[in-house]
Amino acid sequence: MPDQDTTERIRTVFDRNAKALQLRPSLGQKTVETRVRVLDGLRCEVEEGRWKIIADVSEKSGGTGAGPDAGALGRAALGSCLAMGYVLWASHYQVPLDDVSVELHSDFDARGQYGQDGIRPAHSEIRYRVRIESSAPEADIRKVVESADATSMILDAFANPQKLVRSLEIVRPG
Repeated sequence: MPDQDTTERIRTVFDRNAKALQLRPSLGQKTVETRVRVLDGLRCEVEEGRWKIIADVSEKSGGTGAGPDAGALGRAALGSCLAMGYVLWASHYQVPLDDVSVELHSDFDARGQYGQDGIRPAHSEIRYRVRIESSAPEADIRKVVESADATSMILDAFANPQKLVRSLEIVRPG
């Protein structure tokens, strides 16, 4: 967990950003570009800014297992967004944390990914278990968790439909 200096730095940055966004809401309106390119078979390179991630599927699914699959990356995004949010809000509220972990369990029917039986190609349920070790009063910890969950962009994306807009460009060889 962050030491006192790191916690103070996180709180200072959080509070400064919150104030700046309150004064100038346009600062918070952004567009992020993520590029995904198939490298070989089902193995993809995901690039956003300075970050590159390899995604693949297991051998039993036709890939090489060179990286986590899209489902694992999505669940990792959710779990890490929640965990970071708990630390951010705890820093903001000055609630001491000794340890934070998030465990996710998701149910799905793989038949949906193969177009079978009208099954949705989605999770039917995702359960997440938050474990926080802290000497703070329970009410303070609950306030941290409620604030973090209410403001988690990834939790919201999983919980609520998002507007998706597809464009398709077909390029002929040669």
